[in-house]
Amino acid sequence: MLVREHATLVKRIAHHLLGRLPDSVQLDDLIQAGMIGLIEAARKYDGGKGASFETYAGIRIRGSMLDEIRRGDWAPRSVHRNARRISAAIRQVENEKGRDAEDTEVAAVLGISQDEYHSILQDSAGCRLFSFEEVLEKSESGFDVFDDEGLPGPQDGVERESFQLQLAGAIKTLPEREQLVLALYYDEELNLKEIGAVLGVSESRVSQLHSQAAHRLRTRLSGWMG
Repeated sequence: MLVREHATLVKRIAHHLLGRLPDSVQLDDLIQAGMIGLIEAARKYDGGKGASFETYAGIRIRGSMLDEIRRGDWAPRSVHRNARRISAAIRQVENEKGRDAEDTEVAAVLGISQDEYHSILQDSAGCRLFSFEEVLEKSESGFDVFDDEGLPGPQDGVERESFQLQLAGAIKTLPEREQLVLALYYDEELNLKEIGAVLGVSESRVSQLHSQAAHRLRTRLSGWMG
């Protein structure tokens, strides 16, 4: 009964994730993985621990989809390598300047043109090295939500609250436009094309801004993300 009632939740999460993933990721694969997560959620859910089933199931569904993406490892090694280079360059510029790194400055550190930098940002937009969805997964679910114990325990709650504070603080330090992209995408659930219309920029530029925000957050949450 729980699985049948919440099947639409799987499709909604799958479509939301697909909006920022490469064409090689198929919607049907995400839905299939999400259904496995939903079935697991129905099997392990304990209503006496406080969380609603929809909240708990959403965490497991998204987790299953992210696991499927990670297993596929669609990104070439060059994408992973370039993603690490971007994060390191952003960290270097911001440490030196004491402010947000600008595109031209990051490109200069990398020794490439601004157009090449934007192209790399586009390629790394969904790179599994740092997925903003994974940050949200930690923020919402705690750190041991996928163990055999089911729902998070008291220690998970302490870690989750601490991480949420660090994440909220890090997001507030982002450039205003990047904050707006994240808010429109994750809070308002607009897709990249719709966000582009709001900001008056192309869909590809929104993708670049989203990716750059993720790289900045990776550097500012390095103690949590590893």
